[in-house]
Amino acid sequence: MERTLDDWITEAKTELGIDLAVDIPELLDLARVVAHGVARPAAPLTAFLVGYAAATRGGGPAEVAAANRRIAALAARWADQQASGQE
Repeated sequence: MERTLDDWITEAKTELGIDLAVDIPELLDLARVVAHGVARPAAPLTAFLVGYAAATRGGGPAEVAAANRRIAALAARWADQQASGQE
């Protein structure tokens, strides 16, 4: 049997004891933006920070989405600054 990303997420949530609807495309898009606009190693570290920030604000899907949007905007600003030669 071939396992899927959805299977992994389901088992990981069970292992961690969390019940949260995960917007996989949104999180993957954030990882892509951060990896390309900041640095590849920043993607998993940023995903951790988004999860931690959401948890400190109640931990629901809305908090995850809000933290995701804020960091996606920050990563876009970083990419724009890098492209224009600003630091």
